[in-house]
Amino acid sequence: VQLQASGGGLVQAGGSLRLSCAASERTFRSYVMGWYRQAPGKQRELVAAITSGGSTNYADSVKGRFTISRDNAKNTVYLQMNSLKPEDTAVYYCAGRRVGINEYEYWGQGTLVTVSS
Repeated sequence: VQLQASGGGLVQAGGSLRLSCAASERTFRSYVMGWYRQAPGKQRELVAAITSGGSTNYADSVKGRFTISRDNAKNTVYLQMNSLKPEDTAVYYCAGRRVGINEYEYWGQGTLVTVSS
């Protein structure tokens, strides 16, 4: 499965962006999908994840501001980011894994999100 992330850019604090991640295969529909981010000098962290059934979980730092969703008909997962803060600046990656596999197996290229103060 190939994943193609898009939607990053430069935004002012308080603004919004929506990231998209398109998968190359319909098998995506059964995968758990996640969005990670990595800021300069920091470890990569899981920001949000969504199961094939639509159950979601979020890092505490983004709860109430970010929303992960998926459109299985389009083989696409989204990350809506609102009330962005400078500390959200990072390269964002989408990732996918099969149910029962603990590690994410498939990764998209990163998309840079820069939030200016």
